[in-house]
Amino acid sequence: MIVAAIFVAAGAGRRLGAAQPKAFARLGGLTLIEHALLPFAGHPSVRDLIVVAPSDRLDEVARLSPAATVVAGGEARQDSVLAGLAALRPEVDVVLVHDVARPFVPSEVIDRVLAAVEGGAQAVIPVRPVSDTIKRVHGVEVVATVDRADLRAVQTPQGFRRDALLAAHRHSVAVTDDAALVEADGGRVVVVDGSDEAFKITHPWDLFVAEALLARRSGASEVAR
Repeated sequence: MIVAAIFVAAGAGRRLGAAQPKAFARLGGLTLIEHALLPFAGHPSVRDLIVVAPSDRLDEVARLSPAATVVAGGEARQDSVLAGLAALRPEVDVVLVHDVARPFVPSEVIDRVLAAVEGGAQAVIPVRPVSDTIKRVHGVEVVATVDRADLRAVQTPQGFRRDALLAAHRHSVAVTDDAALVEADGGRVVVVDGSDEAFKITHPWDLFVAEALLARRSGASEVAR
């Protein structure tokens, strides 16, 4: 099993309210790109790293991630992932797709995703239970309360057999993750446990949470010494 990880870093990140794309926001002196690559660069099963970046910042991303291949992203997420897929070496047969907006994914999550793919799954997604009560609304009116027992919040990295992901990307449906494309192609998607630490940075508040997590990790490292 030869594994490559594609990092989606071409988004504008407007909801974060920053003056630059989200991937270049800094935490503890490092950009989100650098944080996101760390657990994959150090993972024994991941051979290749491909960063899909804004077309006007390719040189900067190359300096931030010298161990990775850097390619230009597209207008939409699907276009960016396709650009990453086009950069894969021929022998790669398993692909991880990861959002750099999730900079702290534990290596154990990567392990679980890869184990499920190696076990025969075409597509694997890490998930967390939904803890909030979920309402379906129309305008300002609640029309239903959704049973959350079978609901899961989806994280990344998502893992795929390369051929299954390429086939799924032939669809032009609008989706927010690659697993949805596999579903649209009739493929089977399985789940593994994600992690609370793999949360997504979307809004300014998330940066405060990320700083707190980074400080806790740094403190734990100091204690371990």
